[in-house]
Amino acid sequence: MNKFTIHGSLNSEFLHNMAEGLIREFSANGYEYDDDPDEHYRLVFNFIEPERPRPFRRKAQSTFVVSVVESDQQPDHVLKTAYPFLIRSLSNHLMYISHDTARQESNIYFVTPEQGFYNITFRPGEESEVMNRIYKRLEPLASSRLVIDNEFHDDLPDHLTAGTDTTRKMYEAGKKLDQMNLLPAPFPIEEYLTPRDLKHLKKLYGIGGLSYGNLSSRHDDETFWMSASGVNKADLRRIGQDVLLIKDYDADRNKMLLSVPKEVSPKRASVDAIEHWMIYREHPEVGAIVHIHAWMDGVKATEINYPCGTLELAQTVADLIREEDDPAHAVIGLKNHGLTITGEDLDDIFERIEGRIIPQVPMS
Repeated sequence: MNKFTIHGSLNSEFLHNMAEGLIREFSANGYEYDDDPDEHYRLVFNFIEPERPRPFRRKAQSTFVVSVVESDQQPDHVLKTAYPFLIRSLSNHLMYISHDTARQESNIYFVTPEQGFYNITFRPGEESEVMNRIYKRLEPLASSRLVIDNEFHDDLPDHLTAGTDTTRKMYEAGKKLDQMNLLPAPFPIEEYLTPRDLKHLKKLYGIGGLSYGNLSSRHDDETFWMSASGVNKADLRRIGQDVLLIKDYDADRNKMLLSVPKEVSPKRASVDAIEHWMIYREHPEVGAIVHIHAWMDGVKATEINYPCGTLELAQTVADLIREEDDPAHAVIGLKNHGLTITGEDLDDIFERIEGRIIPQVPMS
């Protein structure tokens, strides 16, 4: 049975009632509540104070932390107001509660690391219904499985260490994404976290920075080049650091296997590497994949906004691409997140999306 807990400060009657409601709802749906500080939890609701948002110190990657913060102010810009709390609390998800006393209602904004958000409106007398909606939103995310561990092999052939025509085309594609304003500025994570928290985050997830979007190109039947995590996608120059060769996925150990140059301190692969690996393995005709935080009209989309880097997101996207009439020319929407686009090569992808991109991802 999956265990969960409530952590942090319940500084208002609303938060007390919410905590009790979450315990009832998740307990009624197969989760076991526990408050043992030494327990390993699947899910943690971390109630934080706006002035001092303290993180819950996970013991394992598999612990999904939802931080909860309360405010009496209506935010003019939800992401600008709430996103720093998500980062400071080292959370997988954030529930930002904004009370509107004039309307006698509260908005619960769910904020994701991918810079998406959606909301549920809470009114007096609707507690049971709202708790059930929260459960249905969060449980699939909490039970999803991350695939973010990397295993580096310093066996990249010498003739690939300076790059190839394919990696040079990736460099040009990255610049093109930047020119199209499809590369949001990396979030300045180091400005919001203490050195201790940064060290903890890197230990758990290997994350040293946040950037958005990624791209990849097939190298041969078995391997593909992909942009690294946390790097400037508009300047993909260094092999082993900006661009990585993905060799395989070890399902037994849940690790992506990478080939890197000798005597290079490698960056980690993008968290979406497992998704790209699935697509390339199943569809030999796919030669390139681009992921952007933008949208296009009329696209088929995932029903659940699984977190980046999870097996569930990768499998869902792979399933939707398989259902397409032409998997090598697919455009799949990721709910509250962005697009995954396949093509014969990167030029093919850009020719098909030019003039059709909508910068704002619809949220629901």
